[in-house]
Amino acid sequence: MPSSTTRSPASRPSASPKTSTRSSERARWAPRPPPNSSRSRWRGPTARRSSGARNRASNRAKSLAALASARRAAAAARFFFVGWLALAAGAVAAACPPAATDRAALDALARAEWNLDDDQRRQALAIELLDCLSSPDPQLRDELAFAAIQRWSRARQLAPATLQKIRTTLLARLTADDPAGFARPFAALALAEVVRADRVAPFLSADERAALVLGGTAYLAGVRDYRGFDEREGWRHGVAHGADLMLQLAVHPALDRAQFDALLAAVAAQVMPAGHFYLYGEGDRLMAPVFYIGRRDMLSADEWSAWFAALAARLPRGAPTTQAALAARHDLAAFLLPLYVSLREQATPEMQARMLPGVTAALRTLD
Repeated sequence: MPSSTTRSPASRPSASPKTSTRSSERARWAPRPPPNSSRSRWRGPTARRSSGARNRASNRAKSLAALASARRAAAAARFFFVGWLALAAGAVAAACPPAATDRAALDALARAEWNLDDDQRRQALAIELLDCLSSPDPQLRDELAFAAIQRWSRARQLAPATLQKIRTTLLARLTADDPAGFARPFAALALAEVVRADRVAPFLSADERAALVLGGTAYLAGVRDYRGFDEREGWRHGVAHGADLMLQLAVHPALDRAQFDALLAAVAAQVMPAGHFYLYGEGDRLMAPVFYIGRRDMLSADEWSAWFAALAARLPRGAPTTQAALAARHDLAAFLLPLYVSLREQATPEMQARMLPGVTAALRTLD
């Protein structure tokens, strides 16, 4: 699969799939200004009033003043809470680079291709770098933290206990708040490396794999932040990273048919997001797990045809041309065309017989 640094989309899967080597500002809440004072509400022409009326007016004024005071106190409490959150966020950000190292040391390790002879330090640093996967700094997040975890994982230099810690930390992160939009996508990308490591040398239980399927599919299907690349902030690419996790699950030999169905449902949920044009190779990344599931010979030709027909049925029809309709056609083509080419060039005759009729029929709906 392509490097996130170059982001050249791969038009066809390779025989040995790999996760990509890559790989909003927090919404600010401003409290409402306090309401107008009681004086502005009650100020008016002076008039003679009875003592009862004067007392009632005085009581109303006191009540409104008390209410305004309470609102000011609540606003002050909210300011304090927001300030506390900012300090807490700063404390989290301060963990990247990790306290036991610095940016220069990480850069030096990267230049040394992440060769670190001290095994104990390597295990600890891999865990410490998990905070950097949420960093707004693209170099820390992508070129250092993710690159280190991927390199050590693929070199089989991370202990099962370390990989388990990565798994539990990042699975929880998939469902945590992520206003900046970096934490969840890079959690999914790093979790793909955990799945790959388990495929090469199993260390997960069946329940732990099932939790990865559940968490990964829920994440991918639920992505609503479609930001891809920003020249200053780098990659987010939540759909593509979620698809990379699906790919590693798709080639794992321990998954069963129900889990493959869950992967396919998650992919289908993102093939044509409402009103959004994919611009960063998401279609290529989404089709890869589908291709490899097709290799497993678990779905019949009729089941594949029904799956592709259900995708095509979501295309808007019989209505005036809209941006949403154009986006749907664009995104479906970006998914189907590279899959068609991959099936033609790399699939076995049996796999072609199962999948090509459905893909071809879906492509015809784009005419």
